[in-house]
Amino acid sequence: MKHVKFIALIVAAAGMTAGSAALAKGFGLHGPKMSFEEIDTDGSGEVTKAEIQAMKDAHFAKADANGDGKLTLEEMQARARQHADERAANMLERFDKDGDGALSKDEMPQPRRAGKMFDRMDADGSGGISKAEFENARMHRGGMHGHGQGAGKQMEQN
Repeated sequence: MKHVKFIALIVAAAGMTAGSAALAKGFGLHGPKMSFEEIDTDGSGEVTKAEIQAMKDAHFAKADANGDGKLTLEEMQARARQHADERAANMLERFDKDGDGALSKDEMPQPRRAGKMFDRMDADGSGGISKAEFENARMHRGGMHGHGQGAGKQMEQN
């Protein structure tokens, strides 16, 4: 039961932020990028709170397969699977350079800042990341701010 409540909370939080995210840059990697015109359903040249709410309601309705106004664990999992399937298909279409229907290691997308992350973590420039540097990076990248595994926990001291 705790998991269902937790997942429902995540869905609610995502719905609350969907409006501002959509305005900022569409849904990016988390779904279809929406144009301003798609959000501005009345064509007034402005996106209203009502239009944002309508968009959130439509996303909820799409996940609410049985239309009872509630999201069960199964409905949330089904929507997540559908979303993951769509993302995987888009990724394959976008990065499969040789058209063989599969992604090789060389075709896999590389994070924009892949090498820079290591360099930032290696604060003393030694070419390696010490435990202190690792913990410092973890603390600044979410570990102590509610996003990482160590969220809310005291850092281990050696």
